[in-house]
Amino acid sequence: MILGLLCWTREVQYWESLYIHRRKVHLRTGGIIPTVAQQLHRENIEHVVQEALERSGVDPSHLSAVATTVKPGLALSLGIGLEFSQRFVRQHNRPFIPIHHMEAHALTVRMLHPVAFPFLVLLISGGHSLLAVARGVDDFLLLGQSLDEAPGDTLDKVARRLSLRKHPQCSTLSGGQAIELLAKNGDKKRFNFRTPMGQTPDCCFSFAGLRNDITITITKKEKEEGIEQGTLLSCVNDIAAATQHTVAAHLAKRTHRAILFCKANGLLPSSSPTLVVSGGVASNQYIRKALTVITETTGLHLLCPPAKFCTDNGVMIAWNGVERLREGKGILSPNIDVRYEPKAPLGVDMTAEVRAAAIRLPSVRIKISS
Repeated sequence: MILGLLCWTREVQYWESLYIHRRKVHLRTGGIIPTVAQQLHRENIEHVVQEALERSGVDPSHLSAVATTVKPGLALSLGIGLEFSQRFVRQHNRPFIPIHHMEAHALTVRMLHPVAFPFLVLLISGGHSLLAVARGVDDFLLLGQSLDEAPGDTLDKVARRLSLRKHPQCSTLSGGQAIELLAKNGDKKRFNFRTPMGQTPDCCFSFAGLRNDITITITKKEKEEGIEQGTLLSCVNDIAAATQHTVAAHLAKRTHRAILFCKANGLLPSSSPTLVVSGGVASNQYIRKALTVITETTGLHLLCPPAKFCTDNGVMIAWNGVERLREGKGILSPNIDVRYEPKAPLGVDMTAEVRAAAIRLPSVRIKISS
C-alpha cells in the first residue's frame, strides 16, 4: 500500500509520502509475507501519516488531494491503504485519486526530467515486468509482460535457494541486492544458463523456466560438494553472476524488439526517443548497463530514476496524483466508493500485434565488465 498526500501551491512544493515496509521483518521471513505486510500496514499507517503532516507543517484541509495505490498489488495491503484513505478523505472532505501502481512507476521520471510523451518504458520489479509505450498520463500501449514470475521475484528466490542470508556480506541485503553484490566477483561464463524464449518473437518475458534451470544446477553442485541445502556453495559468486547476466540478457533482448517494433510503427518520436526503466530491479547496475548497450545500438536515450525512486515509494504515488490533478483525470469526490484490484492490466494490450510482427533481432553482443 502506498498513500501520497498532495499539497499544491504555485508549483508542486510538497508531496509527502507513506510507504509502510519493515525491511528487517521481511528479511527475517525470507521475503514479503502478505499477512505480515498487512499487519505492519495496520499498525503503522495512522501515525506515519500524522507524522508526515506534522513534519511538513501541512493541515489536512490544505491538501489538494489524496492519492492512493488501488491496483495492482497484494490484496491485504491494498485493502488497509484504501480503507484508511477513504476514511481520511471523507473526514477532511478532500478529493481522492486512485492510482495504478505501474502507471506511477512509469511517470516517476517526469518528476525529475522534462520527458515528453510518448516514450518507451520498461517496468521491472519483484512483482511485475512489462514493456509499454507511455502516450499520456493515463494512456499506455502494452507491448509485453511476464507470462509467469517477475525478474525481482526470480532473483529473490535464487538468493533464497542459495541461502545468501548466511553469507557474511549479504545478511542485511535483499535477495536481488545479494545477487548483484556477489556477482561482481563471479564468473558469469562458468554456468551457461539459456536465455528464455529465444525462439518466441515477441516482447513478453518468462523467468520460471530459468529459475528451474538454476535450481537444478544448485542441487547438482551441492551433491558434488557433498553439502546439504542451506550450506553456502563454494561457487556461489559464479552462480550469482551467471543468473544476473541471463536475466539482464533476457530483459535486453525483449526491450530491443520493443524498440524495433516502435520504430517500425512510428510509436516513438524520430528525434531523441527515450527508454525509461523503472521499478525495483532497475536499480541493478549490471542490468542498466545491459540496457545501455541496446539503447546505444538503437539510438535511444536511457533514463532511470535514482534507486530510491525505483523501488516502491510514496513519492511516485503522490507525483502520479500531481500529474492527474494537473490534467483533471481520475479525480473523485470523497464520498465515492472505490474497490482495490489485486490484478489490473496497464493500457491497451498490443502483445498480439507485436507477436504477429515477428521481428528478428540483429546480433548484439552484451559485453559488460564487472
